[in-house]
Amino acid sequence: MTTPASRDELLIAVLAGYLEGCRHVAVGALSPFPGSAALLARARTGGAMRVTVQGSRRLNTFSDGGRELFDCAAQGRIDAFFLGGGEIDGQGNVNLVGTGGYPNSENRYAGSFGSAYMAFVVPRIILFREEHTARALVPRVQFISAPGTSPPNVWRRGGPVALVTGKAVFAFDRERARFTLASVHPWTDATDVAASTGFDYDVPATVPATPWPDAATLALLRGPLSPQIAEVYPRFAARLAA
Repeated sequence: MTTPASRDELLIAVLAGYLEGCRHVAVGALSPFPGSAALLARARTGGAMRVTVQGSRRLNTFSDGGRELFDCAAQGRIDAFFLGGGEIDGQGNVNLVGTGGYPNSENRYAGSFGSAYMAFVVPRIILFREEHTARALVPRVQFISAPGTSPPNVWRRGGPVALVTGKAVFAFDRERARFTLASVHPWTDATDVAASTGFDYDVPATVPATPWPDAATLALLRGPLSPQIAEVYPRFAARLAA
């Protein structure tokens, strides 16, 4: 009998669903949920999808660090990338710098690095933030590291398609620069999501529950993918196995 899926496994499965049809997915070294999702999506293709994970010896063929990754993205050879941030707002903007007033921010985040660049040149950007609070999901970010949308006269290949959190999934409409609640995870409800979200969003008449991963997905995550996840994210792999 298969042990019921965990919350972490559900989030991984949801993220993997946004990678269908991708040829090449790139993930940062400090992104265990997206990294695990990319490995799951690749396994579903029988290994046909290319996955680049920064910080991995086996899953990173680049020899020149971030510069080669950015070149690859500019050439249109990366189909999906994940972005998170200390703050994400209702227009799809991401803050990776800090709060309290740049440049003398009271609270500093990891930094933008290439987030703005990747948000413009990678076609499919999936926003992810496990924490779902009004502190993290705000009406307007205090610093825009990567904009969710751009003016009509600005060329842009990419942008957010969705926001996945520890409580819900939001679909993003680039034309309207606005989120719509797509599903609510089984351990919460739409009322709790609304109370925990700082920005406005659209809500359909019926909000579906995010489905639990099926037995085949769990077999992959707990079987052949387990050592692959552990190679890059050992602490997260131990958390999944607990």
